[in-house]
Amino acid sequence: MKRAMVEAELGDDAYREDPTVIALENEAAELTGKESAIFLTSGTMGNLIAVMNHCEARGCEAYCGESSHMARYEQAAAAQIASVQLCGLANDPRDGSFDLGQLERRWLRPRDCGVDEPRSRLVCVENTMRGRVVPQAWIARLAELARSRRGDLKLHLDGARIWNAAVASGRPLHELCRDFDSVTFCLSKGLGCPVGALLCGSREFVERARRRRKALGGAWRQAGVLAAAGLVALREIVPLLKDDHARARRIAEAIDARGSRVFSVDLAGCQTNWVLVKIDSDRVTPELFVSRLGMIREGMGKDETIVKASIVSEDTVRLLLYYEIDDEMTAAAIQKITLVIEELDACDKDIALAKFSKLVLA
Repeated sequence: MKRAMVEAELGDDAYREDPTVIALENEAAELTGKESAIFLTSGTMGNLIAVMNHCEARGCEAYCGESSHMARYEQAAAAQIASVQLCGLANDPRDGSFDLGQLERRWLRPRDCGVDEPRSRLVCVENTMRGRVVPQAWIARLAELARSRRGDLKLHLDGARIWNAAVASGRPLHELCRDFDSVTFCLSKGLGCPVGALLCGSREFVERARRRRKALGGAWRQAGVLAAAGLVALREIVPLLKDDHARARRIAEAIDARGSRVFSVDLAGCQTNWVLVKIDSDRVTPELFVSRLGMIREGMGKDETIVKASIVSEDTVRLLLYYEIDDEMTAAAIQKITLVIEELDACDKDIALAKFSKLVLA
């Protein structure tokens, strides 16, 4: 990937003269089944531009899952910058979908709006959602519902990790994107690029997106040095995602096999490269578990591995796999995780804190 970046043919992307950026955008459009694509700095920028494109009139609202990245981790950019109200719908924890009946009851058709109500213009779906593949049958029902609105309700796919969904489901990417008017996907999450995302849609949609990218400070010059990494990711890293999924499953099964009183995983939910570890927070805090995974005991083989994890809720910790974590590293991680689980199972919170305070924090 670094070699491709160094050797990339460059031009000025602000004038549409960078051949490597153009190649990446064309490949992204073809893979998603859309007419055109634009290379952006991030998926957050892509989602914001999509909202701005679909909700151009002031006084609009957009719907999304209340646990989605757009709702929780993008600084309310839709409201802050685009003046669009985001309305959250409860995500089904089993598959990331939300209740279409509730959606239909809540939205307002323009002809139904008086002077008081916002106009419903957009529905946003994230896939994968917390590592789970959103059911394609549910997406088809959502699309049918949107079509009943005769074009005034658009669909946007936040496909930050859509490649994982494609690999896990065995479906081609364009099939997962087919029912959406616009799609973003990330080049760094799981694909190893230093930066970048693609926003895909119709030619007219993408041309409007180019103007908005400029207004948001996202226009760049010799961006081919970054686009080259994206081409490597699509051609060489995507085929490796199945190995990430298998290694994540191996870790989840190892945790499940411990039969812990405190730590558990939902094996049915381990569909991609995510492992979500549920913790009885009355006995052990997620903060303690994450800290202990990052501590080492020199001279103790099983305890010389650092495992990085993140807290996603008051009782859940996330482990993520990517292509540079190989089988040997996965085995070492399993040893460390099971060791820590055994230790924390055997003592309460206060004893654990005192015991682990003497270890080395990496």
